[in-house]
Amino acid sequence: MLLAIADLIVYQWLGFDPATRLGGALHFFVYDTLKIFLLLAGMIFVIGFIRTWLPEHRLRRWMSAGGLWGNLVAAVFGAVTPFCSCSSIPIFISLLKAQVPLGVTFSFLITSPIINEYLVVLMAGEFGLPVTVAYVASGLFIGTVAGAILGRMRLEGFLEKDMTESAHAANGVTEHTIVTRIRYGIDEAVSVIRQIWLWVLVGVALGAFIHNYVPQESIHRVMEATGLFSVPIATALGVPMYGSCAAIVPVAVVLFEKGIPLGTALAFMMAMAALSLPEAVMLRRVMRLPLIGIYFAITAAAIVLTGYLLNALAGFLFL
Repeated sequence: MLLAIADLIVYQWLGFDPATRLGGALHFFVYDTLKIFLLLAGMIFVIGFIRTWLPEHRLRRWMSAGGLWGNLVAAVFGAVTPFCSCSSIPIFISLLKAQVPLGVTFSFLITSPIINEYLVVLMAGEFGLPVTVAYVASGLFIGTVAGAILGRMRLEGFLEKDMTESAHAANGVTEHTIVTRIRYGIDEAVSVIRQIWLWVLVGVALGAFIHNYVPQESIHRVMEATGLFSVPIATALGVPMYGSCAAIVPVAVVLFEKGIPLGTALAFMMAMAALSLPEAVMLRRVMRLPLIGIYFAITAAAIVLTGYLLNALAGFLFL
């Protein structure tokens, strides 16, 4: 049905020739835009509705547990929150003020932009379920392990002093009815789409351009030039950029279709989602530059290792 609508808009109403590159690019843009926004609206509503049952006061207590358990809980909590790297920072600060251990709060900060409900929907539709499961598992692994490493380094001294002051978190539990749960899901969908709609359009437009205008031979030449270093190069290219995974998933898909290895494309996507220059600027209010540098370095290293692992497993994921 969506394909027929895209055909109608591009080829009949707008009169573009399907045999031309411009016509193909516009068709790609219209079809993927319709598909992505419908998936986002439906799935964000469902996840928001389900999340009204999450006991946030218990989550804070679980995060304060010792060992890797607190890091894992924080990583899972980050995975079900629909935030970009910058939007995650206010919650990161509130966790610090609630005296959640620093390494645990980093697990949340790392995982929250890498994994979220709309990313899972987009990846399942574009890459398939096995790749999506592998991506989610690797994202949780990165958040849990990188947060644990940062926590063991005892870096609290690099926090700004007012960030270590305790705040009295509300202990009340919100009582929901079915109506308020539905309203919460709708509000969540509207709020998230308002935040990311432009990134979605930009990402789909870039994907459409690459799909129809970038020759596959050029991609192959780049890969031959970088070879073994393609994953760290992709990660380094992703870090300075800023955008949500909703914007970069279409680009990652097209890059993969053009010959970029799976792990390399996903490493670029992870780096762009989890690390960005605007995030570093915002984090300066919370912590000093050495801690920001350590956080970026450890997270980037974990993404590079994950990219190599996904490249090695790519053959099994597409069986």
